[in-house]
Amino acid sequence: MSRFAIAGRALVAAQFALIGWLIWPLTPQAWSLAALALLAGSVALGLWTLFHNRPGNFNIRPEPKTSGRLVTGGPYRYLRNPMYSAVLLFAAAEVVAYRDMWKIACWFALALVLLAKAMLEERGLRALFPGYAAYAKRVRRFIPGVF
Repeated sequence: MSRFAIAGRALVAAQFALIGWLIWPLTPQAWSLAALALLAGSVALGLWTLFHNRPGNFNIRPEPKTSGRLVTGGPYRYLRNPMYSAVLLFAAAEVVAYRDMWKIACWFALALVLLAKAMLEERGLRALFPGYAAYAKRVRRFIPGVF
């Protein structure tokens, strides 16, 4: 197994461990309007992303499928990694709902893991799709027009 694949699997494991920590313990949460708005934004962005990039075209690991196609429409017109942004919105909803300082640290750790995962994935996408470099110059990674 290549170092690329090992790093990808480690990042996926870290991602799921951090998401698990964010939702643990499964106790009643204070679902404020802000938490619900973040959750709704997460679900909407996630569903929009799945509508434009169907399962089978992408991996949960940051290894692009050689048989995949580059998607640049829908949310990908504004974000290179809209599913990662949806995960971060969900995590932010959990932080607001639990009102726990440790959850904030967990959110930042998750953001760093997703950034590393995105950078690794984008390296593979640049190698697989000749037009990816130009696309990456036009479209931000996680936040439209910002980052």
